[in-house]
Amino acid sequence: MKIEKIQKLKNNKYKIKLDSGDIINTYDDVILNNSLLFNKEIDLGLLNKINNETLYYDCYNKTLKFIDKKLRSEKEIKEYLKKYSEMGYEDKILKKLKEINVINDENYAKAYISDRIFLSTDGPNKIKQELFNYGIDEKIIEENINKIDKETIYNKCKKIIDKKIKSNTKYSNYMLNQKIISDLVNKGYDMALIKQILENKVFDNDLVIEKEFKKIYNKLSKKFDGSELYYNLKNKLYQKGFTKEEIEEYIKTVDF
Repeated sequence: MKIEKIQKLKNNKYKIKLDSGDIINTYDDVILNNSLLFNKEIDLGLLNKINNETLYYDCYNKTLKFIDKKLRSEKEIKEYLKKYSEMGYEDKILKKLKEINVINDENYAKAYISDRIFLSTDGPNKIKQELFNYGIDEKIIEENINKIDKETIYNKCKKIIDKKIKSNTKYSNYMLNQKIISDLVNKGYDMALIKQILENKVFDNDLVIEKEFKKIYNKLSKKFDGSELYYNLKNKLYQKGFTKEEIEEYIKTVDF
């Protein structure tokens, strides 16, 4: 078989037209690797070689596009390459990507931590777990997590707590504390840090207990009155997490 024409296409691809009428769409690397610009004769062995190399570059370039969308860990790329496992190019592609530093879990960890610290509400413990799930070595995770500025984490945690306290409309002091602790532990912050910040916070409970009292009163006053209403109100407020002192102090201000 002879090459009649080589036509350049988009994205570094070429169309090779053979005298047999067959068309081969391949890559510039394949043409250079096999000197097709100078060697116009193609036997069956060379044709198979061209086809195999074209399949390799198909997989390789698709993998590069997968990485271009966002930075990937080695584990993610290995998972992606499983779809091409029958072709047997996984190890070759991984080796090439490491050579050109596209696969680098150290850089991945640094970039991921920076994004999560400054672009999310996540804390260090959650970030560590996510990196572990992405297959990053534990030593790499610990080294880079430990480089995070402690003041940055403190201020970030404090900002979340301040926002939760400010937006509170239904929780007693006790229940709000418990909810904040639970929420922030789930977000990846240390319990000790959360409690340290909460110790210095002043909670304004008046509006919350007033709102809850009115809601409970409107419901219970249809069933009870007098001392029975009084004790049921106290019991319901207590179940809501208000202390005995808070309940009695507020009830003093209410006329039954």
